[in-house]
Amino acid sequence: MSTVDHSISNIVLIVDDVPGNLALLHDALDEAGYAVLVATHGEAALQRARQSLPDVILLDAVMPGMDGFEVARRLKADFVTQHIPIVFMTGLTETEHVIAAFAAGGADYVTKPIRPAEVLARIAVHMTQA
Repeated sequence: MSTVDHSISNIVLIVDDVPGNLALLHDALDEAGYAVLVATHGEAALQRARQSLPDVILLDAVMPGMDGFEVARRLKADFVTQHIPIVFMTGLTETEHVIAAFAAGGADYVTKPIRPAEVLARIAVHMTQA
């Protein structure tokens, strides 16, 4: 049962370099009624976020090139995108990584392997708080 208000399109940007993670999340979000955008690296994430102003960004912490922590810092430093909640997704579960995610501007944190139901619940919270 979807609790998404379909009168307003809720946009989620997923940033991950692993096709399987993208597919899993894309399908779950699409099914829940979200408009889904995808970026597979940091530069694309910054461009998409500026262009589309998503309601929430799901951001992988570990990517080749610009990592998620740097992407988050840049999003938060940009007046246009600084208001967008960022939910970090990562296999890094050490306290130092969790702290780094919040220090970089993350609003929330989910660990891999990704559990779509948990991600959907967290997204819903950030949509209502935004």
